[in-house]
Amino acid sequence: MLDIRQTPMGGELRDFLDVVDVIYRDDPRYIRPLDMDLKDRLNPKKNPFFEHADGVVFTAHRGGKCVGRVTAQIDRDHLARYKDDVGFFGFIDTIDDAEVARELLARAERWLKDRGIKTVRGPFSLSINEEIGCLVEGFDAPPVLMTPHHRPYQGGLIEEAGYTKAKDVFGWRYEIGEPNARVKKAREDIRAMPEVTVRPISRKTVDRDVAMTLDIYNDAWSENWSYVPMSKREADKMAADLKLFLVPEITTLVLIDNEPAAVALALPNVNELISDLGGKLFPLGLPKLLYRLKVEGARSGRLIILGIKKKFRLQRKYAALSLFLYAEMNEGGRRAGMTWGELGWTLEDNAAVNAGIRMMGAKKYKVYRLYEKSIA
Repeated sequence: MLDIRQTPMGGELRDFLDVVDVIYRDDPRYIRPLDMDLKDRLNPKKNPFFEHADGVVFTAHRGGKCVGRVTAQIDRDHLARYKDDVGFFGFIDTIDDAEVARELLARAERWLKDRGIKTVRGPFSLSINEEIGCLVEGFDAPPVLMTPHHRPYQGGLIEEAGYTKAKDVFGWRYEIGEPNARVKKAREDIRAMPEVTVRPISRKTVDRDVAMTLDIYNDAWSENWSYVPMSKREADKMAADLKLFLVPEITTLVLIDNEPAAVALALPNVNELISDLGGKLFPLGLPKLLYRLKVEGARSGRLIILGIKKKFRLQRKYAALSLFLYAEMNEGGRRAGMTWGELGWTLEDNAAVNAGIRMMGAKKYKVYRLYEKSIA
């Protein structure tokens, strides 16, 4: 008999955290996220997302064992912006069993419907600004920092529960190397402009620079599908988190006439450094992580933000800014000792961005799918 249990955000999450050891025990690509990080993200006292959101955790149990998990959440900022009565599910992981996935999602749907939600969309873990999608292509590569990983059956189980595709987003693998002539020229042309200032984001300036990054991001991404602005408190938390993991060489901030104009922000692929920790930082995990991060360094990274303010993106004079940012990140990754990175995610229908990434030589290597279902 299947038992679905409900836990409040910030409650006891041991089953929620440990169930991945059952689901992924024979998947050599899976990397368990750090328990401490997930606990903080699912704790309303520590995650400013919950200043404008509510949520709950569900776990599925059979024969005394946890066999699946999911969250349900409502983002009031999303509802205020779109007025679409959409709620979300996230963190879905189950054994290969249609009943488990169906009943977990049904409980999430019931919780959302009781609060006026008419359409459920996901996985969002927890929001558009965090991990999104169910992996449907690219199972042979391990997940990089803040990207999801699933078993090949998971998307099918979501569809069996009545969900259909809403949108695909892509992950791109980029091998650090020698940019082509067009990219090199873009870099030279932008750097030669007297009104353009280019600098990295440093630990000393991170608070100010994250505020600038937020300004650019909220302008550049404002028309993207399902976009919700990041709040100042969420940006402040990002700045605090960055101080531990920041590698200035893989960050680029562009000012034009002293106005924040464009930004590219990548982070070292921490997943590469924690693959043997089993989600645990104590007692030995933390010193291992710090040594690997500060002394050995990551050999890969993930580009998490790349944006250009619309007013500059639409000026012919600055048409090369996107290629310039890619070139800067390539050079910074090389200086940092990295060999490759994941770029993304990008929307499947963002033709201009995807064409630019292909021009840089990146290859689409993962597809993450968002699903939705009407529960009106």
